[in-house]
Amino acid sequence: MTTVIKAPGEAAAERSGGGGGPARRARSGSDGTVLNVFSHGFLAVWALLIVLPLIWLALGSFKTDAQIGGSALSWPSHWSLDAFGRAWDKGIGDYFAHTLIVMAFSVPLTMLLGSMAAYVLARYPFPGNRFVYFFFVSGAMFPVFLALVPLFFMVKRFDMLNTYHGLVLVYVAYSMPFTVFFMHSFFRTLPTAVHEAAVIDGASDTRIFFQVMVPMAKPGLISVGIFNILGQWNQYILPSVLMQPQDGSDPERYLLTQGLIQLQQQQGYATDLPVLFAGVTIAMIPMLVVYLSFQRQIQAGLTSATLK
Repeated sequence: MTTVIKAPGEAAAERSGGGGGPARRARSGSDGTVLNVFSHGFLAVWALLIVLPLIWLALGSFKTDAQIGGSALSWPSHWSLDAFGRAWDKGIGDYFAHTLIVMAFSVPLTMLLGSMAAYVLARYPFPGNRFVYFFFVSGAMFPVFLALVPLFFMVKRFDMLNTYHGLVLVYVAYSMPFTVFFMHSFFRTLPTAVHEAAVIDGASDTRIFFQVMVPMAKPGLISVGIFNILGQWNQYILPSVLMQPQDGSDPERYLLTQGLIQLQQQQGYATDLPVLFAGVTIAMIPMLVVYLSFQRQIQAGLTSATLK
């Protein structure tokens, strides 16, 4: 029979439950409470910094110039949609339609080409695979301002300035790096056994992609799709350079971000702030609706690739 002699500190630690016992657990619990209070307080302040300007804009659409200058967050004395009607008549409706036309083609093309490229790079090893992947991803490191001049002359050489298809192709090119990077990581997390079972059943590569992999990657596609919608909807510098009439015969195809600047410049000294606020509200509402409608899908897409 062997007798083990323990140090007084070890014996005390065992009697108290080990590792400090209730006292240490109480300290860790209090630290966690402080951290939660700090994090929730920071998030609450951050939410106020985002929500208050939106409320100010929305309320300003129903006010007069005098009321806007008097109190920023006061309620309008008379609720009327007259400012929205004036903003629509001054061209916001046309700018809204032009933006929808461009994005109706740019977003689906970005998702289709980006997901196909990411799928091939993630699932099919071939010589130069990593080079092609890093070539795509490197596009995200270059600011758009560095390529504006050569991009302008390239688009002009193909006679696509102030055209919908010219801007669509540029939007697709500038959205591809993030789409490939995001979807590449997502496709790598999908189970390989499903892909192998489809191959054994005789499915072609195209059928495997569209009928097997794309449905499984739906959360990631929705997430990156929302990011592309937000980024292309709020894009200003590219339309400003590429969507300018070249002569008097060219139609004016300004997008919504350009239209808001035009709306501000048209006012001159006769300021009509409710019209400007209404125009910004019209541009803001679709993105809020899209984000709030797909909020859970976005969170699922962002976390699923990390958890798998």
